[in-house]
Amino acid sequence: MDKIGPHLAESLLSKQVTGTRYFFLNLAPAAKGKGIAVTLGGRERCNPDYEIRRRAYSYYGFEYVAEGAGSVEMDGARHELRAGSVFAYAPTTRCVMRTDPARPMLKYFVCVAGTGVAKRLRRAGTGPGEARVLAAHAEIRNVLEDLVREGQRTGGLAREICAQLFELLLLKIEDAAGTAVQGDPAQENFQRCKALIDAEAERLMTLREIAATAGLEESSVCRLFRRYQDTSPYQYLLRRKMNLAAAFLVEGKGRVKEAAQRVGFADPYHFSRCFKAVHGVAPSELLKHSRKT
Repeated sequence: MDKIGPHLAESLLSKQVTGTRYFFLNLAPAAKGKGIAVTLGGRERCNPDYEIRRRAYSYYGFEYVAEGAGSVEMDGARHELRAGSVFAYAPTTRCVMRTDPARPMLKYFVCVAGTGVAKRLRRAGTGPGEARVLAAHAEIRNVLEDLVREGQRTGGLAREICAQLFELLLLKIEDAAGTAVQGDPAQENFQRCKALIDAEAERLMTLREIAATAGLEESSVCRLFRRYQDTSPYQYLLRRKMNLAAAFLVEGKGRVKEAAQRVGFADPYHFSRCFKAVHGVAPSELLKHSRKT
């Protein structure tokens, strides 16, 4: 910490924490640098009296609560925090963070800079000033552990590695958007439909079948997939079928006609067109290549 100066360290980091692991990569990023630069970050356990009040900060910040509970106010909007909570703030965001004294938070944070940061955070569903809870968040913690470890290394590629890990983190959060939070009926219905398709893709053929099996209206199923998967239920089903067919061919279990029949296509030519539309190659080409290897 001495390397970054005591005054700068005090303005960036809290003293109301223990068990800290910090890294410092690029505290003076280019004002108009391309891409997103990771500046610093770490892991810290909040003391029971943890309370941070900021009118501004040097960088954009992203935080993840791994354990415990607390709250954050961003520009006057209050959000309750618990394990799985993620939130982000801009340099100009007025921010107040507190922990629950009975359940002190263990949290990770990553500070970043760059002209496209706000847009990228919003795309991940965690724009500045926003908070959300991820139901399945163990992988998020794993990525952040990797990011802290790599950030503490002194290799010449540490900045690039951490930038890639931060992008992976945001992609994981985008992907987790389809994971249901307990108590949200819409997400629970979506998760049920998605699990149904994953389990019975070989049998299911139409939106009507999906909706009937799930006990929902066809229009409701479409809205759920547009909202949480950014695709149609049929396109999700088709990709699932073609993935199963590709695995069937690569594993040498049969020919193209048999793969088509396995996933419910009576017409192998129609199957081949769908397969190529999804995977970019014809099933016969994949079969030929897999036999050579």
